[in-house]
Amino acid sequence: MRLVANLASLALAVVLAGCAGYTLGPTNGDTAGEKSVQVTPFMNQTLEPHLTDALTTALRKRLQQDGTYKLATHDDSDIILTGVITGYNRSEATLRPEDTFTVRDYRLSLTAVVTARSRTTGKVIFADRIVKGYTSIRVGDDMTSAERQSLPVLTADLAKNIIAILADGSW
Repeated sequence: MRLVANLASLALAVVLAGCAGYTLGPTNGDTAGEKSVQVTPFMNQTLEPHLTDALTTALRKRLQQDGTYKLATHDDSDIILTGVITGYNRSEATLRPEDTFTVRDYRLSLTAVVTARSRTTGKVIFADRIVKGYTSIRVGDDMTSAERQSLPVLTADLAKNIIAILADGSW
C-alpha cells in the first residue's frame, strides 16, 4: 500500500515537472491581440497565376487562427507584412513501381521573400526573409486540376510558416 502511494506521488511529480516550462499565449512576449498586422498582397514573380490572392487569403486566415496578432484591414495596423512570391516549383517525389520513368507524386514548393515593419516607427522587424511552403499531389488524369486543387493547401503551409516567424519573434 505504501509502495503504491509512493509510485503515485512520483508519477504526479513527473507529470507536474513536465508542465513547468509551459506558458500560455504568444511566445514572443507580447499580449495576445495587443498589436495588429496588415497583410498587403504579395507581388508574384512566377509564371503561375492566382498565387497572390490565394496567399493573401491564407495569411489573413492564419493570422485570425493564431491569435497572437489582430488582423487589420485598413491603414490602422501596428505591423505591415509585405512580400514577393519568388518561386513555384514542381519536382518528382515518387515514381510508379511498375514503370520507373513515370511520376506518381509531385512535391510542390512555394517560396516567398517576406518583410515585416512597424507602421508607427518604420523600424524593420525582419527583412527579406526567405520562407517556403510545401505540399504533395498525386498525378491523375488532369494535372492542371490537381495543381489548382492543391493551391489552398500549398499557400496555407507557406502562410503557417510566415506567421510562425512573425508570432514567435525569432527574427
